[in-house]
Amino acid sequence: MSLFRLFRGTRQLQTVRTTRLPPGKAENMARQVPTSGSADDADFYVCSCFFTNNFYLKDYNVHVVYRDDTQFGTEYKEIMKKYGCRTDKQWDQVLSQAKSELKRRQNLFQQSLERIRQIRAQYRPLHPQVYTLQESFFVPEFLEFVELSRKSDTTPEDVLKFVTSWPDNRVYEFPVFTKQFCQQFMAEITQFEESDLPKGRPNTMNNYGILLNELGFDEGFITPLRTDYLRPVCSLLYPDWGGDALDSHKAFVVKYKLGEDLDLSYHYDNAEVTLNVSLGKEFEEGSLSFGSMRQIVQSQPRYSEHKHRPTYGLLHRGQHKHGAMPIEEGERYNLIIWMRSSKVRNQLCPMCDHKPTLVQTVGFGDGFTRETKTVDVCCAS
Repeated sequence: MSLFRLFRGTRQLQTVRTTRLPPGKAENMARQVPTSGSADDADFYVCSCFFTNNFYLKDYNVHVVYRDDTQFGTEYKEIMKKYGCRTDKQWDQVLSQAKSELKRRQNLFQQSLERIRQIRAQYRPLHPQVYTLQESFFVPEFLEFVELSRKSDTTPEDVLKFVTSWPDNRVYEFPVFTKQFCQQFMAEITQFEESDLPKGRPNTMNNYGILLNELGFDEGFITPLRTDYLRPVCSLLYPDWGGDALDSHKAFVVKYKLGEDLDLSYHYDNAEVTLNVSLGKEFEEGSLSFGSMRQIVQSQPRYSEHKHRPTYGLLHRGQHKHGAMPIEEGERYNLIIWMRSSKVRNQLCPMCDHKPTLVQTVGFGDGFTRETKTVDVCCAS
């Protein structure tokens, strides 16, 4: 598949922005969904646009806004004809998909809590040791990289010897984990995948994957990885994206395999900084390709291709648009960590481009807090 074919989508058809929930939904969510603390001692929220914006219609490879049937029909019925939705039956199916996605999002947090309770009660880990982060999981080069990043007098230029960098787009590649850890981690994920226990998927674009907080990786593994190892690195490489103030995350594993998910359309992450680690297994092709930052519109965009290497991570700005090219052989697992800075996103929600309207939720939510301090953000370099 060519870059052009991959990057035609995902199309954004959000013709009208919104920061309001349907009547009563925000209040109901705040009352009905229990809250929890976090490793960073703050309550976290989602923006209300989570319940209206970025609904993915897989059959047409588009994202839309759905508030109610009237708004949706007015804004999209004619537009969707250009993408093949031409009959009343097809439109009814599209409308049904949008309503189903709204219902899924309204129930998402409560269902996640129910899955967590069931998994904790019934699942028996294959490799219990991988749930608690240990320095033996890392290759020596990564530990040296982090140690240098922690020093107050270190400059970004000082750490470049540890990374392969693409200065034009600020993408960095470096070794992270040992091969042994990656094998044990994948074996753990595979065992859980093959169990009968319920599984929350990372997003509506990936059909195969695991939310790591539901499996129990957040407190002992992902949170210390973010705070103790990745935040010092990001503070040097992405100071303009809140790299020194990454206080929450969303972490998951995705799988690409022939006969299952092969690729991922052009998109950006709901994050300030993203780490994408290729865990293995054996695979051919499936490179990650980057375009421009989401705020930049180019008539003739240029793309750069970055091949996945097992045990290596790619670090990039979350709003840097990218896509996964089709895998051609084998099977690949990737660990994805969306790292978020509330000091940045509290000023502007990256999903609706408005100051967020906060809806209280469980865990880290989408990384918003009631913090009022700000940092300057440079949207592109």
